[in-house]
Amino acid sequence: MRVNFIISEVLSGLRRNITMTIAMVITTAISLGLLGSGLLVVRMSNETQALYMDRVEIEVYLTLDVTLLDPTCSDTTCATLRSDLENTPGVESVRFVDQEAANEMFKETFKNDSEMLALLDPDTLTSSFRLKVPDPDRFAEIRSEFSERPGVDSIRTEKELVDQLISVLNGVRNAAFAVALVQGLGAILLMANMIQIAAYSRKTEVGVMRLVGASRWFTQLPFLLEAVVAALIGAGLAIGGLFVAKNIFLDDVLAEIYRSNTFAQITNADIGLISPILIGLGVVFAGLTAWVTLRLYVRE
Repeated sequence: MRVNFIISEVLSGLRRNITMTIAMVITTAISLGLLGSGLLVVRMSNETQALYMDRVEIEVYLTLDVTLLDPTCSDTTCATLRSDLENTPGVESVRFVDQEAANEMFKETFKNDSEMLALLDPDTLTSSFRLKVPDPDRFAEIRSEFSERPGVDSIRTEKELVDQLISVLNGVRNAAFAVALVQGLGAILLMANMIQIAAYSRKTEVGVMRLVGASRWFTQLPFLLEAVVAALIGAGLAIGGLFVAKNIFLDDVLAEIYRSNTFAQITNADIGLISPILIGLGVVFAGLTAWVTLRLYVRE
C-alpha cells in the first residue's frame, strides 16, 4: 500500500510540475550528454595515443658522407653505431634504411604530390636507422646519447606531432567538460527549484500525513524520487543522443579519418561502457540535490 502511494505521489508530482520537469529533464540530458562526449574524447585520446605510440619510430639519420661511402653500413663508423643502438636499453629493434630504400619511401609517401616528387634529388636523401622503442620516455635519452655521435646527422621522432595531436583532443575534452559543468549547475538549480515548488504545493497534504504519524522520511521520499526519475529520463535521453550522434552523424563525418587511422574510432561499445557512469552520476546528483533541498528548505 505504501509503495503504491509513493508511486502515485511521484507520478502526480511529475505531472503537476510538468513544465519544470521537462526543463529539468532537458537540462540534465544536455549536461550528461556533454559529459559523455568528454568521456568519449578521453577514450578516443587514449586509444589514439596508444595507436600512434605503437607505430612511432626514432629515426637516426646518417651524414651524407657516410651514406655515400658506406651504403651497406659495413664500415667501422656505421657498424659501431648500429651495434651500440641495438645494445641500448629500451630499443626493441633497429632497422637500417639505405639511400635507395629512402628514395623509394619518399616516392611512396608523396606518390600523389607531383610537386614534391619533382623536388626529389636521389643523391640528397641519406641512410638512416629506424628504432622501435616501446617506451616513449626513452626517446629523449636516446636522442641525447646519440645526437653527437660520429656519422649522425640528426635524430627525429614523430612523438612531438603525436603530443600536439593529443593536446588538440584534450582541448576538445576540456571544453566539453566545462560546458557540461555549467549545464550541470543549471540542472541542479532547476531540480532544487522543482523540489521546493512540489513540496510547497503539497504542504497541507504533507502536514496531515505528519499529524497521523507518517515519518519525515516517508513524506519526503516522493519528492526525492521525482528528482531521481527526472534524472533517469534525462540520462536515457543523453545516452540515446550519443548513440544517434555517433551512428548517424559522427561516423559519416569522420569516415575518411577512421579509414586512414588518423584517430582511433569511437564505437557503440565505448558509449555502452560510459552509459552506467552517466546514469549513476545523474541519479546520485539528483538524489543528493533533492535531499539537501528538503533538509534546508522543507521543515514540515
